[in-house]
Amino acid sequence: MKKSGYIFLAAIVMIAGILLVNTLMLTSKQVAPDELEPLQIPDAVIRNLSGAVTFPTISYNEDATPDSTAFFGFHRFLKATFPLLHEKLSLEKINDYSLLYTWKGSDASKKPIILMSHQDVVPVDQPTLTKWEAGPFEGKITDDLIIGRGTMDDKSSLMAIMESVEMLLAENFTPSRTIYLAFGHDEEVGGSKGAAGIAAHLKDKGVHAAMTLDEGGFLSENMVPGIDNTVAMVNLAEKGFASFRLIVETNGGHSSRPPRENTIGMLAQAIVDLEENQLPYKLVSPIDYQFEYMGAELPFTDKIKYANPWLFKNSLLQSINAHTTTAATIIEGGVKNNVIPTVAEATVNFRILPGETIESVKTHIQNTISDKIRVETVGFLTNPSPVSGIDSEAFMVLEKTIRSVFPEAVVVPGLVGGGTDARYFYDISDDVYRFYPLRINAESYTRFHGIDEKISRENYKEIITFTYHLIKRYP
Repeated sequence: MKKSGYIFLAAIVMIAGILLVNTLMLTSKQVAPDELEPLQIPDAVIRNLSGAVTFPTISYNEDATPDSTAFFGFHRFLKATFPLLHEKLSLEKINDYSLLYTWKGSDASKKPIILMSHQDVVPVDQPTLTKWEAGPFEGKITDDLIIGRGTMDDKSSLMAIMESVEMLLAENFTPSRTIYLAFGHDEEVGGSKGAAGIAAHLKDKGVHAAMTLDEGGFLSENMVPGIDNTVAMVNLAEKGFASFRLIVETNGGHSSRPPRENTIGMLAQAIVDLEENQLPYKLVSPIDYQFEYMGAELPFTDKIKYANPWLFKNSLLQSINAHTTTAATIIEGGVKNNVIPTVAEATVNFRILPGETIESVKTHIQNTISDKIRVETVGFLTNPSPVSGIDSEAFMVLEKTIRSVFPEAVVVPGLVGGGTDARYFYDISDDVYRFYPLRINAESYTRFHGIDEKISRENYKEIITFTYHLIKRYP
């Protein structure tokens, strides 16, 4: 064998050794669960969630005025349904519709915690009504399910928090830390008046929390190849959100004599250029945590990839969409089939990876498409959130609670692609997490903002059990 052959063989052996050592060193990060006393939850909670669904607290767009009949009716419903909570906790209304409850703790030296949810829901597309098992605001209860808009996003967690506090108050429980319940009213259109207003109000009062918990993480079932167990996704951060309008302006003309650069053709080419030149996949925090926690639970052959991202990261990052995504969502232009329009526009939405910004995305657009096309931001904009840690007491309590309530679940930190109200609370909280134990699978995931939204009675009681134990065990 020639010398070069020996060198090649030695390199192969060395790489194989590195892969093997790294894989063997990737061990489970799961904490041992505590044994919990069974919690008896009455069926009245099912009727309460059903009642909450009947209030059409819809957010249509950023500029629309909330339906005061629906929202104030919902507020009266909460007061009637949770009398102890409204007797013992103080309530402030922020910007008329958002609710901030304060449960005073026994030890003022401890940082408080903030439990979040939102009251509003998305509209229902009217042509889809026949595809619903029951009316979206009927709140129908079956043997297994509660059906209606908000059962998944997000009245289930709001009502579960309220049920948990009501139960604990009935047991004469007093938390050592002050607990804030923060329920915005416009999360579905950016939260600029609801959650943002609550966060600003707490900041003005000098509040700084140890932890804020909001929606955005789930119990995923059969959605992670190679892991048979339920995966509890605790998201430490969220992508940014920005839309840009691409505007093409020309002299137009008659379709019988089209110019070399047609208005709509220029716009179409710009969209194609953006889709074919997307921003790169990157291994950034908290995706590195996700690889460590998830990889350790996989079969050995799959674990090799997660233990050695230096070699396999491209395929892994693509599988979880770990880049700034590009999606053309609106296109406008043209008035007649024989007239070349003078103006054509498209809106392109980007979900921005941590480490990139609204400005860096705009620069990318301008460097990718023709300089004859004007680029403007449009609508709600937000940069990626900071990334919360996994070494804090707050995360450890959250992790231990999840494992104790759901011993079969594998806790995995991660990054959520969608936006939540939690983004507004980093200035007033040491750590911000996104998780409630809503069970999702490939089928139910499509019900978010979609057709036939529903939750199982059993899962709703699980969410109550989780919030009850989280509050009770927080030191």
